[in-house]
Amino acid sequence: MQTDNPFLDGLARLFTDAAGAAQSLRGEIDGFVRQRLEKLVSDMNLVSREEFEAVKAMAAKARAENESLSARIAALEGRQPNP
Repeated sequence: MQTDNPFLDGLARLFTDAAGAAQSLRGEIDGFVRQRLEKLVSDMNLVSREEFEAVKAMAAKARAENESLSARIAALEGRQPNP
């Protein structure tokens, strides 16, 4: 917006430049923070959801097998005479 007052023109230009600089700074800060967080997460040695679900399924299967074998052992022990 052009006015007849050069002071107001300069002030408007200053605010426009400051807003552009602030936007640029925000973009740089966002990129830096994102980069640092990605590095932090990768250094934490986390597992993916798929790996977690696979191990969870394996543990459930092992638990069920363990219960089945425990019941089988108890049944076999019940048939044998105690020494």
